[in-house]
Amino acid sequence: MNPKNDPTTLPIHRRDFFRQSACAALGVTGVVNTLANLRLFNAAMAQNLPDNDYRALVCLFLNGGNDSNNLLVPRSGGFRNDYETGRGILQIPADQLHPIQAINDRRDFGLHPSAGPLRDLFNEGKLAFVCNVGTLAYPIPTREDYLNDTVPVPAQLFSHADQQTQWQSSIPDQPFQSGWGGRIADLLHSASNPDSKVSMSISLSGINSFQIGLQGEVTQFVTSPRGVVGLSGYGRNYQNALDAKGTYKQNDPGKRLRAFEEIMNLTHANLMEDGYNAVMRRARESESTVGQTLDLAERSSVDFDEAFTNAQSSLGDQLKTVAKLIAGRSALGNQRQIFFCRVGGYDTHQSQLTSHANLMAELSSAMEAFYRTTQSLGLEDHITTFTCSDFARTFTPNGTDPTAGADHAWGGHAMVMGGAVKGQRLYGRFPELLVGAGDDAGRNRGRWIPTTSVDQYASVLARWFGVDSNSMEAIFPNLPRFDDPFTSSRPNLDFLSA
Repeated sequence: MNPKNDPTTLPIHRRDFFRQSACAALGVTGVVNTLANLRLFNAAMAQNLPDNDYRALVCLFLNGGNDSNNLLVPRSGGFRNDYETGRGILQIPADQLHPIQAINDRRDFGLHPSAGPLRDLFNEGKLAFVCNVGTLAYPIPTREDYLNDTVPVPAQLFSHADQQTQWQSSIPDQPFQSGWGGRIADLLHSASNPDSKVSMSISLSGINSFQIGLQGEVTQFVTSPRGVVGLSGYGRNYQNALDAKGTYKQNDPGKRLRAFEEIMNLTHANLMEDGYNAVMRRARESESTVGQTLDLAERSSVDFDEAFTNAQSSLGDQLKTVAKLIAGRSALGNQRQIFFCRVGGYDTHQSQLTSHANLMAELSSAMEAFYRTTQSLGLEDHITTFTCSDFARTFTPNGTDPTAGADHAWGGHAMVMGGAVKGQRLYGRFPELLVGAGDDAGRNRGRWIPTTSVDQYASVLARWFGVDSNSMEAIFPNLPRFDDPFTSSRPNLDFLSA
């Protein structure tokens, strides 16, 4: 046997790879059964939950692959020299960066010139970076392990569709079945939301993989940043069909709506027809509930339009609606809520410096406006916002032209924001910025091998949200393959207060 492949001589990560390969054989069926049993147990313990224990997770998915190499940037020293050597035409001058000083890392870093609001949140201790996160099937101890194919890696590493799905599932070595947000909802919904009137999983950006569960009991509810999406043909908020008291008007729209809803309440012998009616009834009920929630928010002391004056963008509109849903949460009846927002444009193969500057301005202003609004509501400690993206961009540019971009890469930096965040810190491990060496998965492009897995990153968020240690592997079946973020200091992932 080649000594390099002898399990008795490998580092602990590699021994874990051989020992724990059987974990994947458990398959999705075992996860489904485990979740079902844990959900019943948690429901029995629901009476122990405090009434005011509201918590929300807000996922910001940056579609296309964020160039986080130009979000968190070295300003001086050897790292800066490596940055300038590798980035070429894509480098940002040090004097244009917003300086930050992490409590737990004395190196000199700065944030993108368009990320001033993020600098402010970081310096206030309300935002932190989790460095070099990415999809992993197993830990990859060294660059040579990757190049020699000695450790399995996720399928289709540099494909947008695959990496978006794998980030949202956290199980990159199995066909997609569910998202980790959906599995959390499967586990916690019945115990945490006994008075629920709408789904625990709300999306502001269409159907997504992240909020798909295994058991089908918590289906994602999709709404629009503009508010409730109602049936067409009846006017805004059904004003053509209903009067101020909600009574059907004696006109054609009113009669059509009344007939439609009476048909929806009929029982059908055909199971598909009956199922369709049930879906429509739930949609109308949720629509009404969300409408009441937004009305409550508008009657609160917060002027949401003013709060988001500097964040009038696609992401800003989504987060403004999330803030309204949180403000009027009493109508939703949920003590635990998961929101999903998504913004595109991050696939910057060309004109990256200009495009990324605009994206960072949108992201920074939207995140700051949302956090300030949660402060105004007195709920900043109850809401944690986190970012995800397909992957980062290659460290080296596509060319030397000022309009150059970068290609698809792998590990990148994520952000977490909220009152419970142990902010002004860098977590995980910042990669060596050496092209063709160190953490580079490629020969010469600077595709950083992740040193923190999606499982590890997401599990810290899940624990804060209420997933206990006994349930963690049901949500993240691959987590035992990696250093435990809760018992080991090596991952450096203690970024949330309990």
